Amino acid sequence: MNTYYIGLDFGGTNLKAGLVCREDGKVSQITSTPTMPHEGPMSVMQRMAELVNSILVNSSIPKNTIGGIGIGVPGVMDLDQGITRFLPNLPGNWPDVPLAATIQDMTGLPVHLLNDVRAITFGEWKFGAGQGASNMACFAIGTGIGGGLVVNDQLILGIGGTAGELGHITVDLNGQLCGCGNHGCVETYASGPAITAAGIKAVTQGLTTSIGRMANYDLNKITPELIAQAAQEGDPLAQDIYHQAGVALGVAVANVLVTVGPKRVVFGGGVARAGELLFNTVRQTIDTRVKMMPVEQVELVQAKLGNNAGIIGVAMWASYRNG
Repeated sequence: MNTYYIGLDFGGTNLKAGLVCREDGKVSQITSTPTMPHEGPMSVMQRMAELVNSILVNSSIPKNTIGGIGIGVPGVMDLDQGITRFLPNLPGNWPDVPLAATIQDMTGLPVHLLNDVRAITFGEWKFGAGQGASNMACFAIGTGIGGGLVVNDQLILGIGGTAGELGHITVDLNGQLCGCGNHGCVETYASGPAITAAGIKAVTQGLTTSIGRMANYDLNKITPELIAQAAQEGDPLAQDIYHQAGVALGVAVANVLVTVGPKRVVFGGGVARAGELLFNTVRQTIDTRVKMMPVEQVELVQAKLGNNAGIIGVAMWASYRNG
C-alpha cells in the first residue's frame, strides 16, 4: 500500500494542501493559494491541480508512492460519484460539478471526496485527540458548528455523507433562525458569530462590561477571543455569554451522548480554545441532563491537530477508500 497521500482542504477563501504520511499522519510540503471562487468551478479546480502538482514537484517523494488525493469539501456531495451537489458558501453553489474526476484527469492520481468537518473528525480520530476511542463525537466550533461521528471504529456517513451535522441539532424548539433554515440549532447559540453578536449587543445597549473598553469601542474588534479574555479577567457579563453558549452546546452534546454513546467528545475550532471557560458549563449541563448512560465515563477534550486536522483526515480517508 502507498505510504503517502495528498490532503486538500477546500475552503471558501483559501485552498490548502499537504503531503501526509499514512503511517504516522505527519504532514509536509504544506502549501496554499487563494480559492477565488467567484471565477467559477473550473478555475478553482485548475488551482487545486496546480497546488497538487507543486507538491509533487517540490517533494522528493516519487509519484508512484503517492496513493491518491483526498479533498475536504465544504458542503453536500455524492461521495461515490465524486460530484459536488450543494456548497452553500460558494458562488453558484457548485451543483453537479465532477470535482473528483476533473482533479484526477488533471493530476493523474485517484481522488476521493469527504465533507470538510467529517475530514477533521477522521483526522482527530486517527492521529489526534480521538485516537484510541472506538466511539467519538467531534464538534468543530468556528464561523459555524460542524461535526462528525465515529461509531465502532467507523466514520458514520449516512445518506450521501450527511450524517454528523451536530451543529444543527435543535436545542430550542422556538429558537433563532439558523442559516440552514431551521430554528434553534446549536450553531445559532454557540458559534463564533453568535458569541460575538452577544458581546456587540451588550456594548451597544450600554450594559456594564469591560468588552467595549477592551475593543476600544470599535464593534469590529469584538471577537469570541476578546470576550473570552474579558470573562477570564472576571467580567460577569462576558462570563454569562460563555455560560449561555456552554449550556446550548451541552444540550447538543447530551443529545449525542444518549443517541450514540461516544466515549470521547472532541472540540475543535477557534471557540473551543476558550477551554474550561466553555467546557465547565458543558459538563454541568450534561451531568444534569443525561441519565440513561454513564456520563462520568465520557471524556471532553480539545482537538490536537489544529489547522492540519482536515488535511490529515481527508488524506487518511483517501487511503481508507483505496483499501
